[in-house]
Amino acid sequence: MDGFLHSHRAQLVATAVAATATTAGLISLYSALSKRSRRRDLDQDILRSISSTVPGTGKILFDGSKHPVQLDSEGPQGIATPNSGLAYDEDLIQEQLARNYAFFGDEAMAKIRKGTVVVVGCGGVGSWAAVMLVRSGVTKIRLIDFDYVTLSSLNRHATALLPDVGTPKVKCIERTLKQIARWVEVDVRIDIWRKEDGGALLEGADWVVDAIDNIQTKVDLLKYCHEHELKVFSSMGAGAKCDPTRIQISDISSTVYDPLARSVRRRLRLLGVPSGIPVVYSTEVPGDVKLLPLPEEEFHKGKGAKELSVLDDFRVRILPVLGPLPALFGLHIATYILAALADKPIAHPLPIKNRHKVYERLLRDLMGREAKRKWKMEGGAGGEGGGMVSRIALDEDDVALIFEDLHRGGRSVLPPHAVCVKPTLVLWDATEGVSVENVVVMEAGDAERHQREDGGGPGMWGDETPPSEGIEIIVVYHPHSGK
Repeated sequence: MDGFLHSHRAQLVATAVAATATTAGLISLYSALSKRSRRRDLDQDILRSISSTVPGTGKILFDGSKHPVQLDSEGPQGIATPNSGLAYDEDLIQEQLARNYAFFGDEAMAKIRKGTVVVVGCGGVGSWAAVMLVRSGVTKIRLIDFDYVTLSSLNRHATALLPDVGTPKVKCIERTLKQIARWVEVDVRIDIWRKEDGGALLEGADWVVDAIDNIQTKVDLLKYCHEHELKVFSSMGAGAKCDPTRIQISDISSTVYDPLARSVRRRLRLLGVPSGIPVVYSTEVPGDVKLLPLPEEEFHKGKGAKELSVLDDFRVRILPVLGPLPALFGLHIATYILAALADKPIAHPLPIKNRHKVYERLLRDLMGREAKRKWKMEGGAGGEGGGMVSRIALDEDDVALIFEDLHRGGRSVLPPHAVCVKPTLVLWDATEGVSVENVVVMEAGDAERHQREDGGGPGMWGDETPPSEGIEIIVVYHPHSGK
């Protein structure tokens, strides 16, 4: 009897396992057939969308197969562009940009697709920025560069191939962009940007990408954009660097360790542009890698190196470049501009320049200020007195939160909420204790007036100036209070 029961149970188990396996197999087969059907339908949609004749030529884009027919010797095969009279289905565009739509949403992507970006300098940095901007939905892009592809360009250029050597950089980028996105409008200018007539090349730009090598031209472009209120993002030096973890986005005024950024920053200050230009740069200090000198025999061919350069003031020495670094710079630029076009800007790129020392100084100044104020409240007399308070309900992490996030990188609590030249922390209301909620950023002079004329209260600035005005308030868990 036991044997019979055991045999019957085994049969039931075997039947259940077989049924499960059969069901799983049927589900897998159905899934595979469904995927194949959807793939076939999508292929047919694509073919229907771009199967057509070229207006006025009678040439057929597709010959019945899935392979495009060569239209002419100038352009890429089977490319439908906004100016070609060939339609490209909106559903296919949204399918191609599906991941971007999922990230930004329909409204933000509509803004990106309406944006116009001008890329000045289309080498290792500019080419990668252009490619990723178009891959992500930018429809109108202008490429400006006078230079031609060389063999040495191939280690870092985003689109240049061996057959492109000797051709304009902007043309090989144009070819690739039109192969990536059939709807893109590419305006190529084999030219150099000059401040005398640069306005025409920047016309219609929502954003300008500065990827120029020459310092003076770079400074001229940045100053022109600043004066004409054109949004511009600038690339600093990617040459002779190899550490990708040191790449930063910051305002030009907060750059550190980058020789190119230092030179550009100083020249812009002399021209009255101390800040307001976002840049990508690296905090890496170049080691033994240096500019390779021009061979002596080449130098003596002309009256100095100047006669050997393509244009005046352009470098003729060889700059060692590790290919991925310019690419990373270009990707940083594209990311920043896409977020800005979508009206979802990177809230405040965290500057790296001496931040620990900044927080340390701000905390020390606050402790000294509080010691002085308490000494006066207790009726101290003679000298400034006060010294330092031994304990305060803030640490450097709290200072970083107040300074970077609540007050967006040292912006004064007082209108017009500009970045302070000499920032300091002060209690907004002296009747309340020291806390993240009650400590604000002010220019040092305003902080002195705040305490001197109102005893540390908010009354002197009027009721219309609460500490939160002009500041994005972020709700956080405070480890000291538990709130």
